[in-house]
Amino acid sequence: MKNTMSVDLLARLAKGKSFMELAGKVVLITGAGSGLGYAMAQAFAATGARLALLDISKVGLEQCRAQLLSVFPDLSVQIYVASVTDEQAVHAAVAQAQATFGGIDVLLNNAGIAMNQPTHELSGADWRKTIDINVNGVFYCAQAVAQGMIAQGQGVILNISSMYGQVAAPERAAYCTSKAAVSMLTKVLAIEWGKQGLRVNAIAPGYVKTALVDQLVAAGRMDLDVLTKRTPSGRLGESHEVATLALFLASEHASFINGQVIVADGGWSAYSYI
Repeated sequence: MKNTMSVDLLARLAKGKSFMELAGKVVLITGAGSGLGYAMAQAFAATGARLALLDISKVGLEQCRAQLLSVFPDLSVQIYVASVTDEQAVHAAVAQAQATFGGIDVLLNNAGIAMNQPTHELSGADWRKTIDINVNGVFYCAQAVAQGMIAQGQGVILNISSMYGQVAAPERAAYCTSKAAVSMLTKVLAIEWGKQGLRVNAIAPGYVKTALVDQLVAAGRMDLDVLTKRTPSGRLGESHEVATLALFLASEHASFINGQVIVADGGWSAYSYI
């Protein structure tokens, strides 16, 4: 069989999991001020990518930028303060980033919230807030960047779903529903925009050590010992493990992966025994 790979591509593949082809790419990360968003910003900064960071917290963004520049002093990074639930603000921030960087190559649709409450006590306001941030925000950001990506004939969109978009759990009606919607939206966008050169995938993490998990534990909404024992891998995930998966899916190593929801949960959703 004739080998159609270029010599350049073969050379890069021979180096193993090298993502240096991401150097110079413009990566927009939502919810970048903390948690998984910041971890992904670190990972892409290490490849030499240029970063556009969006978050509702100006303080979080400024701290994130300062920390990144302390490690990567030559990093090209801009911050944009906006809520992903504000459609006009999202489109304005994306337009500003496109004007600054000349386009956007990768979107990491990471902004989201947890919602863990007994369903009979869940208020309509909290239901709407969860759907607005976790679903509408993903849609607004994807639509905003896709317009430019389609024009340039290439782009990668990675949505952050959850293992709870794949399997159900009690007291998470709003959260499970919102993340299941993200997974299905991912598939729709992938088949609609694939012919224009875009790839759209989702990452569905399980329990990962973040400040959000720490807050839920402190509030008595999570038991770390129970979670660890329930996870076949025997531990919670680390932020860098999700970030590395994002690197892979954004890179040429994943060039034929489209419309998929990649679960990274230590085996949680595969394990049905109680």
